[in-house]
Amino acid sequence: MFPSPSGPPGNGGDDLEARLRGLILSNAGTQAIPETAQGAETKSQLPPHMLSATLAEQQDYLANLSLPRKQNFDSLDAQPGRKRPNQAQRRQINSRLSMDIEPRPSPATQGPGFGPGTGFDRSQWSKPPHNKAPQIKHNQGYPQHQTHSPRFQNNGLPSSFPSQPFSPQNSPRSPMHRYPPGSEPQIAFQQASNQYSQFQSRYAPRPTPHGRQLYQPNHYQNQGRGAPSGWGADDIATQSSYLETLLQSIVPSVHIDPQELSEKESFRVVVENACREAIAEYEINELGCEKFDPSTVELQCFGSMMSGFATKGSDMDLALLSPKSNPAPDSPESPIPRLLEKRLLVMGFGARLLTRTRVPIIKLCQKPSEKLKADLLQERTKWENGFIGGPQEEEDINEPGLDPEAVLEDIGNVAPEGRPQQTEECSESVVESYEEKLAGLKQKAQQSLGDYHNAAKRLLKNLGGRDVTSTNSSTLDEDELRILNDVCKAFVSGLSSQPLVSRLQSYPSISPLFDSSLPPIQRTLQGIMHQIEGERLSMAVDHRPLTEQSDKREHECLIAVAAWQTMQNMNRPVTVTESLRFNRDLYIALERMKRIRSLQLVFLHQIQHEEPVYYYGRAQKLLEDLQGYNRNWEGSTDTVTPIVVAHYLAGISNLEIRQALQKSTRTTMTLQRVGLQHRALQLAMDYENALKTHMYDEDDRPYIENYIAFLRRVDLTDPARIREKIPQTGDEAKLIAKIRCLPNPKPTKSRDRYKDHLEFPKSDIGVQCDINFSAHLAIHNTLLLRCYSRCDPRVESMVLFIKHWAKARGINTPYRGTLSSYGYVLMVLHYLVNVAQPLVCPNLQAVHKDPAPHLPPAEIEARSICNGHDVRFWRNELEIKSLAERKMLNHNHDSLGLLLRGFFEYFAMNGSMTTFHHRCFDWGRDVLSLRTQGGILSKQEKGWVGAKTTIETKTVAPPIASTLKASDNDYSVPAGEIRPGTAEASKVKSPNQAHMKTVQETKEVRHRFLFAIEDPFELDHNVARTVTHHGIVSIRDEFRRAWRIIRGAGKPNQTDGGLLDPNDIMGEATKDSWQELLDLIHGPTPKAEMGTGDRGPEKQ
Repeated sequence: MFPSPSGPPGNGGDDLEARLRGLILSNAGTQAIPETAQGAETKSQLPPHMLSATLAEQQDYLANLSLPRKQNFDSLDAQPGRKRPNQAQRRQINSRLSMDIEPRPSPATQGPGFGPGTGFDRSQWSKPPHNKAPQIKHNQGYPQHQTHSPRFQNNGLPSSFPSQPFSPQNSPRSPMHRYPPGSEPQIAFQQASNQYSQFQSRYAPRPTPHGRQLYQPNHYQNQGRGAPSGWGADDIATQSSYLETLLQSIVPSVHIDPQELSEKESFRVVVENACREAIAEYEINELGCEKFDPSTVELQCFGSMMSGFATKGSDMDLALLSPKSNPAPDSPESPIPRLLEKRLLVMGFGARLLTRTRVPIIKLCQKPSEKLKADLLQERTKWENGFIGGPQEEEDINEPGLDPEAVLEDIGNVAPEGRPQQTEECSESVVESYEEKLAGLKQKAQQSLGDYHNAAKRLLKNLGGRDVTSTNSSTLDEDELRILNDVCKAFVSGLSSQPLVSRLQSYPSISPLFDSSLPPIQRTLQGIMHQIEGERLSMAVDHRPLTEQSDKREHECLIAVAAWQTMQNMNRPVTVTESLRFNRDLYIALERMKRIRSLQLVFLHQIQHEEPVYYYGRAQKLLEDLQGYNRNWEGSTDTVTPIVVAHYLAGISNLEIRQALQKSTRTTMTLQRVGLQHRALQLAMDYENALKTHMYDEDDRPYIENYIAFLRRVDLTDPARIREKIPQTGDEAKLIAKIRCLPNPKPTKSRDRYKDHLEFPKSDIGVQCDINFSAHLAIHNTLLLRCYSRCDPRVESMVLFIKHWAKARGINTPYRGTLSSYGYVLMVLHYLVNVAQPLVCPNLQAVHKDPAPHLPPAEIEARSICNGHDVRFWRNELEIKSLAERKMLNHNHDSLGLLLRGFFEYFAMNGSMTTFHHRCFDWGRDVLSLRTQGGILSKQEKGWVGAKTTIETKTVAPPIASTLKASDNDYSVPAGEIRPGTAEASKVKSPNQAHMKTVQETKEVRHRFLFAIEDPFELDHNVARTVTHHGIVSIRDEFRRAWRIIRGAGKPNQTDGGLLDPNDIMGEATKDSWQELLDLIHGPTPKAEMGTGDRGPEKQ
């Protein structure tokens, strides 16, 4: 640990204490050594830590080295002028020797990896004797060269000198000694492999702070692992065995079988031939390229089907390659994608071109249902007429309940394709002017304020504007700010309440929008929305049917309203910064008024798709809060409940149910009875909808119809009926017993806002595939993943297990805010390449990545650069497989269970791992980078520190004769009767084809960096860009849940269920709510009927 002196050694204990004391005292000096001849001679004999001491201290140190160790104490005490440090000085010296080191080292030094300058021998802790080779201790269970692999740069004890100095030590504020220029110990690396570095200077430099122990036994004998903290060997073995058993039972059942592969390949051949024929006909007949070779058109498979990570039922990814076509198929001007869509529809397949995805693709299925086929043909017809169509409403392109903005934000999403926006080239009679679009923004009858606000946001987007946020406030130009103010003005003018409009226009924060003579202001759409909501509440204060429950609450209410009104009259935002500040003040004041219970009662209404039980719960909470000060304690009449009941009835969203409940004239109705009657009528409507969708068998229809009539007839607001819940007649008892045996009429799945009528089902439609028109990088990517799968047989099994786990837990759907399967593959590879110790796979982008020099120049270029990206990697699949079979690629002998345990721990925990020394993944700071040595970059380094929104606009060619349907009636014309590009096809024209113009499609791309995974080749592409806030919370929760289950393996009282249990919480909640309602209406289930509920239809 310390430099060996030239003098004779002393006793062990005295020698150690003397040397420690000498080092501590010598480190206290802060003066630099004068550059003299004597100092220069002295430097060559001094260790590094004495170079910054004074000349007198250096001479004392050298003199002490020549004395026996026992004399050191006396000589130190006898030195003239040297005082023993007091307590404060000793604390200062200790703080210098134990300075904090950055807990998160730079990626270059934090993790294992290949590369120069990373391999130091961990057993080479002290300086070897002069002119002798270092003493090396090898691990006993593995070949000698394993311990010396550069892969082990951080696995054992710290090296005598780190490959890169820690930044705190080099910083100006560091109290540790800084080496003068040219005086740092130099390390000469030998070029041959498996050889060790030798220090050029006499003394080894001081070890890093985390290695300064007097005694540190080598506990890295098990493949570089440290002793687990809190886990015994038996616990780890039990957890690994649990995962191993689970994997062996799951992977064979989820792996794709040869028969399915054969079926998919046969379908690929059929589609490839169809594409060749269609493209050849277009090139020869339309473009006149008579020498076009159809064999140059290929439909090449990529993705999981080629990488070796495919599971049963996986979609097939196909890349269309037509290098001789001009323009290329992925060009915006190319009609080839639409031409192929038409050809595949004519052949009877289900085909749908998606252009609003990250890259254009055709979703294709082999056996679509009749309804799906009709919907796809209708969508095709809409596209053909969409370029010249009249003023169709934008809502027509979206299904009810579908949020188009949310869909377009998720770029990996298979979003519904909208009709292209028309450009100024279209006729003026068709396109609305700027002023007409603004004037068309009106709040419709019964339209909620939230829906009206969404319509204003869509108008702002269509006009080319953006709302101001804290992230884009500095990027908006003058035109965008002008459009924003115009939309804000139209938003206020279009409100259905004229008193509200007049009130808003009188405030100085809005009046300049309507009066150009006033000094200009700048507003935001979100701020106007806050102002409208707050003003509605402010205007309703004087019309409240009830006051607050206490004088204190009422006083707070009046103060909040007065503060709101004062804010409206005094604020006038002029700049964007002032507008954002005003928005924040508005939001805070609005939230204060929203907490006023009496105002909540005024605006009580049932939200769209809100279940009656939740609506009743909100009303009941208001009733409890408002009772008190408003209750008439002297009399017997409750004045609060009738008012709350009246507002409850008026706020029911369904008109039929609201009118049925309002017809009752009973004066003794309580809110509880009205809520129960509301739920019963809603249940009747649910059964009616279930009959319309043929959810029940025809034999059960009479029972359902009779029960619907019973629910509409029974009066649950009658107190006598409430006390006699069990039916009195035998027919009713039999009917209700039958109803309990039928399934829940309400769908067990929550409403999916991303679902649309063109989305392909998961099954019963044959082979499904995606045809990609821009997949050149994806082909290289597939080969990279395939080579990784050849590195070790455990890679494929581990990837298949993780993909199945993510699918079972519902966190593998990118267009619903979670991560794609490709992202989970990169996570597994990152762990096996950079975290597992020893490595399981080498970094294929760091070793043998350059193409062989004997290849032709064109081939070398094709293997090096693709679309401007570096695609070099070790791509010799046969060589990798041969080395892997001979166990020459790694020396990791862990079981799959142990590797899986480490994988889940790495992504679930914080701090250090338990089985070896490596820190866990930091979701907030780290970027997974498979190409990088160590596998980790920082988000700050990548610039991925905040979400960004970009607007992409591309030109789309209009339909041509080749892409239009052959008949105006349908697509049932056989492919051989009218060929695109022939003379017959050229005569077929759409009635409006002459008016078709080139259009532009605009899409808003949302780049999120909540979870960051760098693409191996496209370095500015975040594979996890689709992960939303809800998505990353779900993913991290699932990793934590999995780790809890793994830790509890073999232990009782496991409460999280199985690791691969399907995630179906919403269905169970809906079922329990339905059973509870039946019990409230009819009483508890009789014992004779126990265990028969929800068994499905029973035929008589």
